[in-house]
Amino acid sequence: MATIPPPEGEDPVMPEATPKAPSPLSFPDFRYFWLARFTAVMATIAMVVVIGYQLYDTARTDYGMSIKEASFQLGLLGLFQFVPLAILTPVAGWAADRFERRSVAIFSNLIDLLIAATLGWFTWHDQLTLPLLFTLAALHGVARVFSGPAMSAIAPNIVPPAVLPRAIAMSSIAWQSASVIGPAAGGLIYAAHPGAVYVFSAILLAISAFTLSRVRRVQPPPAEVRRHPLREMVDGLRFVWVERFLLGTITLDLFAVLLAGATAMFPVFARDILHAGPEGAGLMRAAVAFGSVGVAVGLAIRPIERNVGVKMLWAVAAFGAGTVVFGLSTDLFLSLGVLVLMGAADMFSVFVRGTLIQLNTPDHMRGRVSAASGLAISASNELGEMRAGAMAAALGPVSAVVIGGAAAVGVTALWAWIFPELRRARTFEPQFRQTNG
Repeated sequence: MATIPPPEGEDPVMPEATPKAPSPLSFPDFRYFWLARFTAVMATIAMVVVIGYQLYDTARTDYGMSIKEASFQLGLLGLFQFVPLAILTPVAGWAADRFERRSVAIFSNLIDLLIAATLGWFTWHDQLTLPLLFTLAALHGVARVFSGPAMSAIAPNIVPPAVLPRAIAMSSIAWQSASVIGPAAGGLIYAAHPGAVYVFSAILLAISAFTLSRVRRVQPPPAEVRRHPLREMVDGLRFVWVERFLLGTITLDLFAVLLAGATAMFPVFARDILHAGPEGAGLMRAAVAFGSVGVAVGLAIRPIERNVGVKMLWAVAAFGAGTVVFGLSTDLFLSLGVLVLMGAADMFSVFVRGTLIQLNTPDHMRGRVSAASGLAISASNELGEMRAGAMAAALGPVSAVVIGGAAAVGVTALWAWIFPELRRARTFEPQFRQTNG
């Protein structure tokens, strides 16, 4: 563990001699940031759950598709969300490093608010179609690609570095607790009246934009030399590629979730396997987030400090194994219990990965590196949905989930061998930085 840099003329102070870092919530800006993140995630997760169920139900009911055919439509939904992410990620990362980060995040919230209003109108008038749902899913992908890097780059600028690990854990609590409430609330509100869930989401997104506007302005860090925007985008991707530690950390999540992601199949399992309806689809999402919240709260109170790399690898492997069990389950309560454990394992790996990435990235590169990380996460999620949908169309939803989970366990073992830097990461201290970008 490195010593804490002392004021000029004073002796270094060892970590054991320093007082305990304050809570991130003691900083007003972080409190506004936390609330903005919580309300935005609750709104968007509620929308995403309902969109997936509506698309699957519309394909089955209005278009007369079979289970396999409708499952493939869910895969296409993920693809439509991923395409704008793949195209715009370099631009979004560059924007987070060049423009006022809070304003970029607010703009993204307003795009999602427009989507919620549009979906609410068409749902209320019973005029939903598959092309409309695909188009709005793609627009949601645009909002996400700009929101992610900007929000990720705000947190390190509104709390001291010593508080950052706890701030990341608290931010994860905002995300995961909203992911518990959002799907459950969305499913229940949808069951009461389909259009009302989008009114609910629009109100939350307006609250998020307002509270985020209360955070002090987070200007991008000054750069000694401003290069051409395209060159700066390439620099961000090159930085991740050269830094093997960052590359291994980001791609581990990419391939593990790409293979083990079962979220796209929740509507299929809820409607036609577990026979739980839209409420069941919401409960599945909520179960994953419930497990995540429990771990996030524990990490906020007592963050891990030792053998972080090995623990991250074991958590990813556990996530893959849980996916196999979920795919084989035909009992709703067993499925929900497994999803809770999967959420706990995923949250643990997310916390370790997020902290390692933030602390191993210089501030002037955080937006672009966060964008690269966000692209990997989105690729794993959205392309994972496409992978699951395509496999479900060919082999059935159960086989798609089980095979994917088993493959994720294998990828984790392979990454532990290809990237020994991950196994050697004992603490969150910066690892083997080779370039400053």
